Amino acid sequence: MYINFWYPLCTTEELQEEPLQLEIFSLKLVAFRDSTGAAHVLSDTCAHRGGSLSKGWVEGDCVVCPYHGWQYAGSGACNNIPSQVKGKPPGRAKVDSYPVDERYGIVFAFLGDLPANERQPIYDIPQADLEGWRASKPAVMDVNCYYERSVENGLDPYHNEFVHASQGLPIPNPATAVFEDIPWGTKFMVGYGELQEKPSDTEELRSNPDELRAGSWYYGPNTLITDIQFTTTNSFIQYAFEAPISETVTRIYLVNLRNVMLEPELDEKVMQINRKVALEDVAILENLWPLRTPDTNTKELLTEGDEMVLRYRKHLKEWDAKGWRIDIKAIKQSEGDIAWAIPCPARHEAGNWVLDSVPLLPQN
Repeated sequence: MYINFWYPLCTTEELQEEPLQLEIFSLKLVAFRDSTGAAHVLSDTCAHRGGSLSKGWVEGDCVVCPYHGWQYAGSGACNNIPSQVKGKPPGRAKVDSYPVDERYGIVFAFLGDLPANERQPIYDIPQADLEGWRASKPAVMDVNCYYERSVENGLDPYHNEFVHASQGLPIPNPATAVFEDIPWGTKFMVGYGELQEKPSDTEELRSNPDELRAGSWYYGPNTLITDIQFTTTNSFIQYAFEAPISETVTRIYLVNLRNVMLEPELDEKVMQINRKVALEDVAILENLWPLRTPDTNTKELLTEGDEMVLRYRKHLKEWDAKGWRIDIKAIKQSEGDIAWAIPCPARHEAGNWVLDSVPLLPQN
């Protein structure tokens, strides 16, 4: 699990008038909207005596701690301490606040301390504003697996012929595979031949074996895109923004787009088609062992069919080398004793923080 990337935290519909408690990396965050409707994400631990801000309420532009009424603005600074008669709140009366962006019906937060000019952008969905494409509302799915396992599953074209009966158990042709390096990731496309089974009676989704192509790519450690081209004109494309809730639970926010079956009344049917495919993956992912990807590739027998997995893991090592990986074992060992916070950009501007910055594995 890494700091310094954008993570999906909830849907825009979930974040309404009341504070919302969120969890990621086994750490608690609070999201709330101020009087203008702008979303804010803070560490959920009050700097006073550990109250949970998400169990409080919103007053004006602040979230209020339910324990002693301390009021925290969207910046993370405490603006008011009811029990303090004289002077302003001390400088240490603050919690980490994270950059927020709302896109595609999802609330994203940049969880890390990089300055704006060094941050990886949220992945841009080019079809979102294109005529002839229809986007679904984000679908949310919790999977009992480690998020790296989930991403690697999507990067593997060779499981389809064994796992995805709903897609006709398509067999990829390795000779047609094309790889491309992109900023923050790698993508591939591969051609498929005849299907082993008839997957659907939906005319628009019947594939032409001479035209059927599919591919996936990762963008950063937790964004996965899958593009299925049934014919040269009919396509589904799915954007999966993945949130590692913990080492054993991944929450996936799925934004599906299509340039066929565009009628709004077909949204539910398309969602069911996508869900059926996803559940075939879940049945595999929730039974993988070990739960987490091994620290070294020598603990798994990887072959030429695992090229995308190898490229993904190489990128992970590069982010390890930057010192961005969270030391989850250290967090577990101190559970109940230390209130950890993901460092926010403001930590470069001022010191004297009450909450300890989350432990990171050393750079290598």
